Amino acid sequence: MSDDEDFVPEQDEPEPDPDHGRADRGGAVGPMLDEPPGPINWNLLTADDAEAAWLELNQWVNWLRMTYGLPSSVIPPMWHRHPELHWELSALHTHWLCAFDPQQNGSAPIGWHRDFADARQRLRDWVAACGTRLDRDRPTRQTVWPGEDDADPIEDTPITNRDEDFVAFVIADVERRRQLEQDFYATLNPETGELT
Repeated sequence: MSDDEDFVPEQDEPEPDPDHGRADRGGAVGPMLDEPPGPINWNLLTADDAEAAWLELNQWVNWLRMTYGLPSSVIPPMWHRHPELHWELSALHTHWLCAFDPQQNGSAPIGWHRDFADARQRLRDWVAACGTRLDRDRPTRQTVWPGEDDADPIEDTPITNRDEDFVAFVIADVERRRQLEQDFYATLNPETGELT
């Protein structure tokens, strides 16, 4: 037996993979997290977190509507202007991230699709109730309870450029949140960090 017969080549160590070998997340940007994300409470997001969440959700919603061929009766262009729609879509997005995480059980994606069917029906109900359409939008009508001021009249506005509207909406939301943060920090005692 020669020395060559006993030779076993060393295995090369794999190169580090920032995405941990995970496939594209359907339009989501950046490497996968080490664990699935938790739910997003839009009421508590900081300005910076809200901006990132809006951009990621918008990218995923575009992927979702194109991948599944969803009509505007399920996902209308102005979904971002209707809280009932963006909360539903945000929950569906988080559910999708968790269901398709590589560490998840292999049957999780079929569970997501079952829940997606239920969510599509709820989205249809929300879209029908709020009145937003493919070519026009209006704020969701609010029921005025006895003793409350009458609601302002609601008028449809044409949708001329959805992407421009989304950018303007996000900028306004981020600025509103940033102002709330600044107002809060202004109430703190600079020496103690406590409320004045």
